[in-house]
Amino acid sequence: MSGEVNRETTGAGAAERTATRRRSGIRIMGQLIGLVRPLLPVMLLAIVLGTVGYLCAIFLTILAGYGLMHTLLDAAMEAMGLGIEASGAGLFLGMGTGTLFLVLIVMAVMRGILHYGEQYCNHFIAFKLLAIIRHKVFAALRKLCPAKLEGRDKGNLISVITSDIELLEVFYAHTISPIAIAVLTSLVMVLFIGQFSIPAAVLALAGYLVVGAVIPLYFGKRGADKGMEFRTGFGELNSFILDSLRGLDETVQYGQGEKRRKEMTERSDRLGGMQKELNQLEASQRSGTNLAILFFSFAMLFLMIALRQAGGVDLTGMLVGTIAMMGSFGPVTALANLSNNLNQTLASGERVLSILEETPQVEEVSGMEEVSFTDAEADNVDFAYGEEQILKDYSIRIPKGKIVGIHGASGSGKSTLLKLLMRFWDVQGGQVRISGRDVRGLNTDNLRRMESYVTQETVLFHDSIANNIAVGKPGASREEIVEAAKKASIHDFILTLPNGYDTEVGELGDTLSGGERQRIGIARAFLHDAPFILLDEPTSNLDSLNEGMILKALKEGRGDKTVLLVSHRKSTMNVADVVYRMDNGRLS
Repeated sequence: MSGEVNRETTGAGAAERTATRRRSGIRIMGQLIGLVRPLLPVMLLAIVLGTVGYLCAIFLTILAGYGLMHTLLDAAMEAMGLGIEASGAGLFLGMGTGTLFLVLIVMAVMRGILHYGEQYCNHFIAFKLLAIIRHKVFAALRKLCPAKLEGRDKGNLISVITSDIELLEVFYAHTISPIAIAVLTSLVMVLFIGQFSIPAAVLALAGYLVVGAVIPLYFGKRGADKGMEFRTGFGELNSFILDSLRGLDETVQYGQGEKRRKEMTERSDRLGGMQKELNQLEASQRSGTNLAILFFSFAMLFLMIALRQAGGVDLTGMLVGTIAMMGSFGPVTALANLSNNLNQTLASGERVLSILEETPQVEEVSGMEEVSFTDAEADNVDFAYGEEQILKDYSIRIPKGKIVGIHGASGSGKSTLLKLLMRFWDVQGGQVRISGRDVRGLNTDNLRRMESYVTQETVLFHDSIANNIAVGKPGASREEIVEAAKKASIHDFILTLPNGYDTEVGELGDTLSGGERQRIGIARAFLHDAPFILLDEPTSNLDSLNEGMILKALKEGRGDKTVLLVSHRKSTMNVADVVYRMDNGRLS
């Protein structure tokens, strides 16, 4: 219908507006870190383990270099006949050679254990949070559905709930704690080097800031837009592939295979070009990082030599300060390497957060008094999709226990009326009432229990027929499922299948005919056992035989339920007690 087209345009526009309202990387990181709060103790443990582990690795190098220096000095002094005592190096920090060797072994082992502990904590947090985020995203999508999701790019949504969320694992497992570890480790090393020389400590601080902050921020800013462009392009490619798979029959029939293949190649090449640019940016950053490390390492060496010649530090200070600087870039280097993937990670975070923050067009209601179904009514209802008016001053009453039919051409507003009764959308004028109460003041779960909605195209899941019918009532017994199938006149057909009710249906229900799918949809509605059934074009794509079977099932299986039946087919109206004609959103 025409309203459907306009609604898709509106949904797409909303998605584009959301994409253009980009937030800063710092804000994205802050909001993602906020989700860690339930697991904060584990995160703090990961930071402590990681910091101590890096310090073990750094001081392992310092102690080894210091021990080697004194070993060589001792040998030189002994060769000169001065004896070990003359060198003052017979003991290393009060330790003999054997003790020093044992300490180095212990530190090496501890480094491995601590690193494992840090990684275990980080990945525990990451996978736990990914489960939490998936739950939040699906809860958000459920609230947004269907008003804000109809017409949305399904491929992009699939990309968000799969690859984008998966990519956040990099942030939670390899970003938060490395930042804290780099800050703490660098602070400890600045204080340590400062014990030998204040100028050396200032140089070390400058080196850590340049490698761990300045370079990543510079390259991160350069690649931020490209990262978002890549993630968006990836989602669009997913959407195109999904479209191509769904339309495979039409593609083959009309010889469009080469055209689709060429377009897919072009899209893939564009995505590959963006990936190449990101890789080049990553290579430039790595080169810049390595150059900065070399620069500050040699700067520390020359500074220590100058200080030694000026009497500012002794031989030990010169050696230890230089080794400490050269061996302590590990944490900030890890931090620098984060930004290689951080642009895409933050782009994924932006897309996920946008869904979590999007406000539903129809807010759920709770805490109100429960009601039972007595009748339904639209009273002077106005509704438009964007600028296109669908219903104007529309009124109708559906009395309890009757089958009310609404007949009209496609695009006249029939389906929109059903969605307003289901409160998938809210009216812009007038009222939609159930049992005399405005649906906007009814508890959402109360409203859902009173209504069963059978859409134009029954969606079947890749599961057994029994489980597909049981969608109408989670936890339903096999007896209840069979009874609902009998009311929908599909029980006999199901028994002819190889595994009966346990027969698997193909993806999207392609292994069943349109009439069979539609009857499963009606069986769901009967199983849901709501007093008010809304049927949207239940026979639009069926032949007269299948139409007769469905209408017969509806007439005989509904019991005392109230039915609102809309269709553009006059023959479908034969089952109705009263029929109204809808023309351009008005009743006649």
